[in-house]
Amino acid sequence: MSKTREMGRQRRHERIRKTVGGTTERPRLSVFRSLNNIYAQVIDDTTGTTMVAASSLDGSMRTLAQHKGNSKTAREVGLLIGGRAKEKGISKVVFDRSGYLYHGRIKALAEAAREAGLEF
Repeated sequence: MSKTREMGRQRRHERIRKTVGGTTERPRLSVFRSLNNIYAQVIDDTTGTTMVAASSLDGSMRTLAQHKGNSKTAREVGLLIGGRAKEKGISKVVFDRSGYLYHGRIKALAEAAREAGLEF
């Protein structure tokens, strides 16, 4: 049994990563959330490179006058990562929720990325 919530999430993340991997044709959209911010990356696991990244700390996100750790900001980050991925020619990804439950900020980011044109 895990001792803390973070240790439990790490165990779930490791279990998920055994089956979820990104390729050049279909990279992995990885999400990390902290208490105050949310981060998203599109990763090609065959080469180990980050192709596109976005977070609530980006310069374009600084104009928002709201708290960076809420669902509205997560939605904006999802739209941002989706737009940047489309610019790079990426349309299909594999979603990696990193052991977090699919609700709240994670769900808002995923739905916004779908709206921006990513398929997963």
